[in-house]
Amino acid sequence: MADPYSILGVPRSASEKDIKSAYRKLAKELHPDTNKDNPKATERFSEVTRAYDLLSDKDKRAKFDRGEIDADGNPMGPFGGGFGGGGGGFRGNQGGFRHDGGFEGGFGGGPEGIDIGDIFEGLFGGRGGMGGGGMGGMGGARRGPPPKGANVNYRLQVSFVDAATRANQRITLSDGKTVDLKLPAGLENGQQMRLGGKGESGPGGNGDAIVTIEIGSHPFYERDGDNIRLDLPISLSEALNGSKVKVPTVDGAVMLTVAPGSSSGRTLRLKGKGFSRKDGTRGDQLVTLQIDLPADDGDLKARLEGWADMRNLRGKLGV
Repeated sequence: MADPYSILGVPRSASEKDIKSAYRKLAKELHPDTNKDNPKATERFSEVTRAYDLLSDKDKRAKFDRGEIDADGNPMGPFGGGFGGGGGGFRGNQGGFRHDGGFEGGFGGGPEGIDIGDIFEGLFGGRGGMGGGGMGGMGGARRGPPPKGANVNYRLQVSFVDAATRANQRITLSDGKTVDLKLPAGLENGQQMRLGGKGESGPGGNGDAIVTIEIGSHPFYERDGDNIRLDLPISLSEALNGSKVKVPTVDGAVMLTVAPGSSSGRTLRLKGKGFSRKDGTRGDQLVTLQIDLPADDGDLKARLEGWADMRNLRGKLGV
C-alpha cells in the first residue's frame, strides 16, 4: 500500500481530528453503495479504509512514523529493506557503508567507508552485544515485539430504525463465531468500530476486527443531522377542525395534536424521537403536515359550491 498520509491527503503532522475528517469525506465519496458501476472506487474505498485503520491507531501510527512498520503494518528490517539485496541491505561480500545506502570497499576501509561496528553500535546499543565488538554474532541485538496478526475488515448493514434507537446488532466473524455489538452514541454512516483481538492470529497475538457501519435508508423517514423528518398526510377535515392523529416514530406510534386551521407545510416537533447524539441525548422528530385532498369527491364539491377563499395568498410573492 502507498503512503497512508498521501492516500488520505493529509500531512504527517495531521491531528486525529484531521485524519478522521479526511477519511469520512473520502469514504462518503467512494462508498460502494454510491459507486456500484465503478470498481475502481471500491478498490480506492478499501485502500482509504486500510490507511485510516493504520493512522487511527496511535501505536501503529507511531511505529509507522518511526519506520518500524510499513504501510501494511508489517515489521521493517533494521535497514528498512531487510537483508538480501535492497538499498540499505548487504550486497554479496562487499563491505563499507556508502552514503547512498549500499555497501562498498571493505568493512571500515576505502576513502568513503566508515566502521561497520559503529553502525551496529548505534542500532543495538554497544559492541558488547555483537559478540565481542565485531561481526561475530548478533545474539545480543534487541528485537521488537513479535507482530500481531492482520486486522480483518467487515461491513455491517444496520437498518435506519436500529441506528436511531441504537439497537444491539449481531455480526458473524470469519471464524464462524458471533459477536453482539452495542452501537455507539452519535452513530454516523461509514463509522468504524474496532473489536480488539477478533482478527487473524499472529506471533504477537490476534489482530483486530474493523467493522464499518452502513446505515440503511427508510421509505418515509429522512435523517437531518440528529433529527428525523417525516411528511404526515392529514385530511381536510382534520386540518380545518383540528384532531389527534397517530404518528409513527422510530420508538413506536404516538398521538399528535393537530390544531384547528392547520395548513400544509406546518412542522410540529416530537422531542427526543431522533438519532442519539454523542453525549447520549437524542434529537427530535420533525413532522410536516401535508393536507391530502381526495381526487374526485362529489360530496366535498357540493359542500364547497358557491364558496371561494378571497384572500390574496400569493401577494407576498409579488404576483
